[in-house]
Amino acid sequence: MTAFLRRRSQAARAQSSVRLVSYYNFVEIHPSARRHNIADEDIKHAVTNAMAIDDQDDDTRLYLGPARNAEMLEVATIVRDDGSELAIHAMRMRRKYRRLLSGGR
Repeated sequence: MTAFLRRRSQAARAQSSVRLVSYYNFVEIHPSARRHNIADEDIKHAVTNAMAIDDQDDDTRLYLGPARNAEMLEVATIVRDDGSELAIHAMRMRRKYRRLLSGGR
């Protein structure tokens, strides 16, 4: 394994463990999240495997992650007082969010 891949792998594991501790919660799906015909399983997959998570100014949390077919999705959730999250929006990731991904433009 090259030094580059080893560093990248270590960084990915470190980031992954922090994300899981901080953000992995039960996600309930509101009917409004199905508006763009994204399957519930794909919404949960994108949240669980998010490549970027951004807390928004309007008390929502944005997840950018892959659907089960690897297509990138954007999922917006509301974080409840008990720590659970309600997905209120899900669709194919728009170009404007690429900047949030590492290496995105």
